[in-house]
Amino acid sequence: MITVLAFYLFAALTVLAGACTILARNPVHSVLWLIVAFFNAAGLMVLVGAEFIAMLLVIVYVGAVAVLFLFVVMMLDIDFAQLRAGFIRNFPLGLLLAVVLLAEMGIGIGAWSVGGIKLGVADGSAPTDAAASNIEAIGMLLYSKYLFLFEAAGVLLLVAMVGAIVLTHRQRAGVRGQNIGRQIARRPGEATVNASPEVGKGVVL
Repeated sequence: MITVLAFYLFAALTVLAGACTILARNPVHSVLWLIVAFFNAAGLMVLVGAEFIAMLLVIVYVGAVAVLFLFVVMMLDIDFAQLRAGFIRNFPLGLLLAVVLLAEMGIGIGAWSVGGIKLGVADGSAPTDAAASNIEAIGMLLYSKYLFLFEAAGVLLLVAMVGAIVLTHRQRAGVRGQNIGRQIARRPGEATVNASPEVGKGVVL
């Protein structure tokens, strides 16, 4: 009984948070609703026994992607009037995509009602133990059979991160760069100056 109640609670909150993500006028509020949707989707994954996917939703999507979106939205100077104008201009394309997605969902529901795909049942002949949990089975495969692919993906992510840092720290006209070596080599005597300004003399810059 508690499992059914938890499912309906998580499912309802996920759908509600997804709708609020789309309908919110403020982009910051949209990102916050997206985080709520991710957390409730992680709860649904825990209910079906996919603990690893739930952990990925919280760590990767909430801890990295959604927080990155939030920082970008808060740091950018967003013109909300321009956003609304772009929404009206792109409304036909968005409506077309919505129709395509609804058609795909209808096809999927129809295929499921005809008969679901019969999945194989673990019989103990697989390389991993049939009694092992999802996380243990994924770890055994990830660090044995797919070790090279896992390390290659890590290298690609590292290169992407370095490339993003290089692109953000490019030299631009009128923007002074940060000289870290000069800051570290500066002594306290050069950083502060004791001044005794006289009354009415103002401030010397």
